[in-house]
Amino acid sequence: MQALLAVNPDFVFEGIGGPLMAAQGLQSQVPMERLSVMGLVEPLKRLPELLRIRRNVVRHFTNNPPAVFIGIDSPDFNLGVELKLRAAGIKTVHYVSPSVWAWRQRRIHKIGKAADLVLTLFPFEADFYRQHQIPVCFVGHPLADLIPLQPDKIGARTQLQLSNNSKVLALLPGSRAGEVSKLGQVFLQAAALLVAHDNSLQVVLPCATPLCRALLEQMPAYQSLLASGNLRVLDGASRLAMQAADGVLLASGTATLEAMLLKLPMLVCYKMAPLSYAIISRLLKVPYFSLPNLLAGEKLVDELVQEQVQSAVLAEKMQTLMMGDDNRRLQARYQSIHESLRREASTRAAEAVLKLL
Repeated sequence: MQALLAVNPDFVFEGIGGPLMAAQGLQSQVPMERLSVMGLVEPLKRLPELLRIRRNVVRHFTNNPPAVFIGIDSPDFNLGVELKLRAAGIKTVHYVSPSVWAWRQRRIHKIGKAADLVLTLFPFEADFYRQHQIPVCFVGHPLADLIPLQPDKIGARTQLQLSNNSKVLALLPGSRAGEVSKLGQVFLQAAALLVAHDNSLQVVLPCATPLCRALLEQMPAYQSLLASGNLRVLDGASRLAMQAADGVLLASGTATLEAMLLKLPMLVCYKMAPLSYAIISRLLKVPYFSLPNLLAGEKLVDELVQEQVQSAVLAEKMQTLMMGDDNRRLQARYQSIHESLRREASTRAAEAVLKLL
């Protein structure tokens, strides 16, 4: 949005978005939080509302045709909108590819019908679309542009008032209430085990939302770790917390990419409703689920799923990671990937949209 406005300040944006998009002038039709659901089974509980919102979006833009509709991520919501709007003669762009290369690969045909152009964050995604003759542009990842190639760990610690003479562990149990409820207690227990082994260890816990913080505060391990004096709790500021850290224990998702760009040793965990996991695990077509491993095409970081996510296991693995025996090789691989994604993504995305128009 910023890059488009730099070319033409008269652009008007309508749709659904959060506060950062609203700050760029977006007129959001419904609060973004109403679309923030994950998994396979969980969205079914909200299905009537989600379908109603989608119908309203399609009706609004069919009656008030935009120059272009850009669906950002959320493929199960956006692709249905794009299909109908494109059929009505409106140009459509899908920004952030669904994981069609990983599972439900037949969706590629629906995407080809729905979008005049797909903008991908990663190069291997663009290769997949080209194989299926779908117009695509690899634009790079905005975070790779935003995060410096050499992060300032000392500056982050100074800002957070953390000591430079001890190890710092960042805990990121997720940005959604469902993730936090499944991973929060076990992450905090693992951190408590590490503190028992090294009383100088500083643990930083950035809370994504007030709801996430409230959930964490109710967990027994939170109270005991807080009482030890080794826990620092933050409202937001997850990137700053990781920048200050020597290692990070985190939920799978975009945060793993941030941790990689910050050149951090990490342990990635994934835990969801048993039925959703049973379905998804049978559909996966790739050997990894974390972005660092997918981008490297090899196992750079450990991935633990479902019953493997146990506090003693996490503590043992994190202790080994933070000792740093193999961190130099890991950081070199991180650096190479970071450079490959650093493409001025927002400018390239805006250029691709303008070229389509």
